[in-house]
Amino acid sequence: MIKRLIIFVILLFSFLLGVASSEGSGQDAPKPAVYEVYALSYGSYLNFPVSGLIAGADKSRRLDLALMVWLLKGSNGRNILVDTGFYRTKFVKPEQLKDFIKVSDAVAKTGVKPEEITDIIISHMHWDHAGSMDQFPKARVWVQKDEYAYYTAAAWQQGGKSGGIDPEDVMSIVKRNTDKLVTLVDGDKEIIDGVSVYIGGRHTYQSQYASARTRSGTVVLASDNMYLYENLDKHLPISQTFDADSNLKAQDRMKQIASKPELIVPGHDPEVFVRFPRPGNGVARID
Repeated sequence: MIKRLIIFVILLFSFLLGVASSEGSGQDAPKPAVYEVYALSYGSYLNFPVSGLIAGADKSRRLDLALMVWLLKGSNGRNILVDTGFYRTKFVKPEQLKDFIKVSDAVAKTGVKPEEITDIIISHMHWDHAGSMDQFPKARVWVQKDEYAYYTAAAWQQGGKSGGIDPEDVMSIVKRNTDKLVTLVDGDKEIIDGVSVYIGGRHTYQSQYASARTRSGTVVLASDNMYLYENLDKHLPISQTFDADSNLKAQDRMKQIASKPELIVPGHDPEVFVRFPRPGNGVARID
């Protein structure tokens, strides 16, 4: 009887010690990742018609369209690029561009080397957002499964819609996939600690946009799901979409996701670099 009591006491002590150890280990648990968010300019598209950006806009209005990508520098060591811009000019005349540089050079302004980009989120497969992947050879690419499937197959069949898609970008992402460096995302998902993607409006077959956790709250990177601040402020759909209603629904959801409307970043508005002027030289820190 005494022997059994001793064994029971030993087991109870071991259990209590394990519980205490488990509670104490919470102090060493990794902290949630937070990100510094940067908009990076790699040039301007001169004299662009606003009617190509905002449905119903005056056709006489023009602006110098900002060409930008976005960098998320994480406390977890991840350097995540949202979209990769372009460098092949088959869809635009060189004289329409100003201050045009390689996207890798724009990234370098933040002190990040091309090989230090760990991940790339492709919002959609248009030529000015999915080019330049080859400048970041070690990065894992995250793209919506349906976007990848459509533009690597059905888009090029009779009746398909391949407008604005560069076949070289398609071949680049397929090659990246055969190298096991593509993750196909199925809908809304947190893909990396503190970084999520969401189904966008149907600017392309299945676009997406991203959010990131920062010290200031949640930032939403709309990419072409919202070209200009004016789309959001006036609740106007983008003009280049398969479905205007889906675009407005995406904009409405962005307002719910972002900690405040000021942290929703449009895809091509030069005003981004006015509202977030620091540190400058084509770099705007959003958070």
